[in-house]
Amino acid sequence: MRVLGIDPGLRNMGWGIIDMDGPRLRHVANGVVRSEADGSATDLAARLSLLFRGLSAVIAQYRPDAAAVEQTFVNKDATGTLKLGQARGIALLAPAEAGLEVGEYAPNAVKKTVVGVGHAGKEQVQHMVRVQLPGVQFENADAADALAIAICHAHHLQGRSLRVAVARGGMA
Repeated sequence: MRVLGIDPGLRNMGWGIIDMDGPRLRHVANGVVRSEADGSATDLAARLSLLFRGLSAVIAQYRPDAAAVEQTFVNKDATGTLKLGQARGIALLAPAEAGLEVGEYAPNAVKKTVVGVGHAGKEQVQHMVRVQLPGVQFENADAADALAIAICHAHHLQGRSLRVAVARGGMA
């Protein structure tokens, strides 16, 4: 199964693709969709359009089976939080338009799944992503976060599959 992780951002939307085969995870690709790539997109609508088209192109190229998005945290800057929420809407819309089921995870849930600690630092998360995806090179921190989100979703999908198998009497 191929999983897309998305780290929403208005300037830089990180994405990461992994393949899961049972408990094995393999890095496929990662990158960033930028809303200011050519400097011409200054208004919010144009920037959101660039994010949607860029993320849709990633989905078309890599054809994931599932997607996951990090939930937005609320900070002191209400305007910044609102803009991030709009970018997050794009991160939810693009995979939904492609017919993908989209999981959502709080930042602490991603950290707990990937590192084992809900308040881990970025360096710890990046280290554990490298451990779980040997040889991976990140485009930047946003792409690393997106891979962590994909890993988190893969683990949750594995847990769900196991629960279904147990419920059907397939495993004891």
